[in-house]
Amino acid sequence: MKRRSFLKAVGGATGGLALGVEAVLGAERPETAKEVESVGGLPRRVLGRTGQKVSVVGFPGLSLARHDQKRCTEGLHAALDRGVNYFDVAPAYGDAQAKMGVGLQGLDRGRYFLACKTNKRDKAGVREELERSLTLLKTDHLDLYQMHHLRRSEEVKQALGPGGAIETFLKAKEEGKVRWLGFSAHTTQGAIEALQAFRFDAVMFPVSFVEYYLWGFGKEVLEFAAKRGAAVVAIKAMCRGAWPKGVEQSRKWWYRPVEDPGEIELAWRFTLSQPGVVTGFPPAFLDLFEKAIEAAGKYRPITGPETDTLRRIANSCESIFQKEAQVTAASPCGPPVV
Repeated sequence: MKRRSFLKAVGGATGGLALGVEAVLGAERPETAKEVESVGGLPRRVLGRTGQKVSVVGFPGLSLARHDQKRCTEGLHAALDRGVNYFDVAPAYGDAQAKMGVGLQGLDRGRYFLACKTNKRDKAGVREELERSLTLLKTDHLDLYQMHHLRRSEEVKQALGPGGAIETFLKAKEEGKVRWLGFSAHTTQGAIEALQAFRFDAVMFPVSFVEYYLWGFGKEVLEFAAKRGAAVVAIKAMCRGAWPKGVEQSRKWWYRPVEDPGEIELAWRFTLSQPGVVTGFPPAFLDLFEKAIEAAGKYRPITGPETDTLRRIANSCESIFQKEAQVTAASPCGPPVV
């Protein structure tokens, strides 16, 4: 598709903007997400303009890669029984898609909101991956389809430009294979540029008390998502920063999770109290997922003294994102893919 025709098509299909074009989104500032109901003791909120009610804790599909099918199926069914109805997975998560597909097979498709991601940036690559995801997940549609882990300007331009991922996203929505569109990002640069360039329904981004209080990470994206009318899906809510030197790593994980029940509750209350945040995901371990459900079931807005406690904890931690942000900002090529 020629660039001029592409820009016209994207603008018309979304009411938003293509790269380099001024936004025409209207006044769509969502209020702070509020509980609309509770199922199994777990609150649910409306996921922005989708109108869908989703649990404030989502099921981390990557956790399925750690277990056999029997344990995976048990975990998925138990999650539904406890009020969780938002399930997230991606091709990058090994055999998690296949295990989730088997585990959810036979259940009422209307009971759960299914989200998947793709790290392909080109039209053809996304189409191939989308069809495979639908097959493995044993479904005819995804509720939310997301561009996975956007970081650099070059990625955003490729994904949202002519011949890019967005062409398949829009076509798949027209076909009824996906209902709403989103992306995940680990850099402010990637998130802001994607939000500027397209009227996404949801943005998945780190909203961690450690990163927020150490250097304000996440605040700019929360504010920009509100301006664009995009719901925020939080990741890294239970992140305690980098593993400190000399501290034994109790889990094979790239950051230190919050493990103490009291801190877990405060961490979730912080994240779910941020404007625009609808739901969030714990680290990809079934036991931490269960602790997240317990904590979120007790949700109430975070208080001033409690934020002071979290600030003190954060000041003893080290960021896992600040260095990547500096490298991405300094280099047109950005850091290597890991």
